[in-house]
Amino acid sequence: MQAGFIGLGALGEPMAHNLAHAARASAFAATTGVTAFADPAALAAACDLVFICVSADEDVLSVVGQLAGHLRPGAIVIDCSTVSAATARRAARQLAADGAGFLDCPVSGGVEGARNATLAIMCGGDEATFERARPALEKLGRTVVLIGPSGFGQSTKATNQILCAGAIQAVGEAIAFARAEGLPLDKVIAILGQGAGSSWYFVHRAPFMARGEFPAGFRVRLHDKDLKICREMAGRHGVTLPLVEDTLAAYDQLIAQGHGEEDISAIFRLKGALFEPGD
Repeated sequence: MQAGFIGLGALGEPMAHNLAHAARASAFAATTGVTAFADPAALAAACDLVFICVSADEDVLSVVGQLAGHLRPGAIVIDCSTVSAATARRAARQLAADGAGFLDCPVSGGVEGARNATLAIMCGGDEATFERARPALEKLGRTVVLIGPSGFGQSTKATNQILCAGAIQAVGEAIAFARAEGLPLDKVIAILGQGAGSSWYFVHRAPFMARGEFPAGFRVRLHDKDLKICREMAGRHGVTLPLVEDTLAAYDQLIAQGHGEEDISAIFRLKGALFEPGD
């Protein structure tokens, strides 16, 4: 199957590299030899699978609108963005009217997972469409699961983003405490990384906190956007989630201080400040 990819950002570019490599393409774009199309409509006409990995709900709907009417018969659009479940269902309905399949397939695993093709891919859509797309998805991730119908992938990703909020808050607070206690952070990270309190974020982001470096992986402004989706979805149940609200308040501070493009491990800036004199 011919596959196209729209959205070559921090996650999209390494994911597209993995697809190109799996297809034995000799280069990517200028370096990989795959075709760079001028617009989504042209790409749609040439592909059986179209991957999308963009930043926001309006971006997904804009791309889907440009693909509609130009897709091959039986084509499948696979959206790996993080957007609301409602947006996923809307895109699925629009493409179904066009005779195309749609899967909402948000991913987790960070830039490292995208680069190493070890992502967790949570999928929403019908089973037949999923099975057709599975071989391509398995080139991008280690764990690929159909959760349920359209929108279920995005609802699962929203659940994941709440977990990420709790994890990064806990890691930041713990490393700030360890630093204040004068502990050797490299040894603390090594031993606690093997303990019951460890997590992906502890193993992969505590070292950045210890060095005071926050290179963009999962950017603050993007997690902020995702948690606002969680807020909206929880609001439909008449619920306010304290952890989500606390993390959004922290991100408001970081963005106001100019740290919105840093990795979410930058929350350590706020946690560390708790132990500074006068704070």
